Amino acid sequence: MRAERPTVPPATFRSYYGRPILKEPPWKVPDVPLYLFLGGLAGASASAAALADLTRRPELARVSRYAAAVASSSSVLALIHDLGRPRRFLNMLRVLKPTSPLSVGSWILAPFSAVAATAAASELTGVLPRWGRAAGMVAGVLGPAMSTYTSVLLANTAVPAWHEYYPELPFAFGGSALATAGGAALLATPLAESGPARRMAVVGAGMELAALRRIERRGGIVGEPYRTGLPRRLFTAGRALTSVGAGLALTGRRTRAATVAAGVALLAGGLCMRFGVFYAGRASARDPKYVVLPQRERRRRHA
Repeated sequence: MRAERPTVPPATFRSYYGRPILKEPPWKVPDVPLYLFLGGLAGASASAAALADLTRRPELARVSRYAAAVASSSSVLALIHDLGRPRRFLNMLRVLKPTSPLSVGSWILAPFSAVAATAAASELTGVLPRWGRAAGMVAGVLGPAMSTYTSVLLANTAVPAWHEYYPELPFAFGGSALATAGGAALLATPLAESGPARRMAVVGAGMELAALRRIERRGGIVGEPYRTGLPRRLFTAGRALTSVGAGLALTGRRTRAATVAAGVALLAGGLCMRFGVFYAGRASARDPKYVVLPQRERRRRHA
């Protein structure tokens, strides 16, 4: 007896009137992607400056302190520009809510920016060097949290492409922060003191590339935004630039041109990665299938 043929086509997913289920993040471009990038760069640079100070590498400490101050201040400005009014940023500091990544992140960003700027100002003017060094140490302690809290902030949202990859995003952001901070230091640090910056850049690049590879290889429908369209092109460019930068950091130890090229490539690679993650999240919030189909799959598994 022959099997009966279906009389209707297979059902396909669609939402009511094709409308998105989640509201697409209203954050501005390039403000928020730059905020993500600059915060990571600032945090890792501050930690590098503190370690360089402890190991008596004054030039590396100086360059990294300046990088931390400029990046953190620019990060605050990008966030304020996205919010629209400076007062809105101050309102975020009225309450400290430990269960909210946004609240905790605001309380990391504000004091970090203050102490990083204090350390850089003391370094530049020579005024109150002990206080400047103490401020630099405080910024160095806060550096790891500054480098990674934005990944926790994204993963704590309902945006599928961010929430689904909460185990990988902190490693991707932390590794990128190390790589870009190392790259920034390579731009202006003398070759004689650039060894720690090179090692930091290579370790960070390896961590970032491994996390991105895991994101792309985990499969599943939620990972589609990372593998298609603009995010895919940004990820491809970011991986290539980061790999080239790490390679030049290892092989170009004796030439200034290769060292500067390594720094530029590492910074550009980290910037592409942040923009890629941002656009992937937007794409996943825009299409309702990334919200509903994973929920149905989880329900079937636990039924």
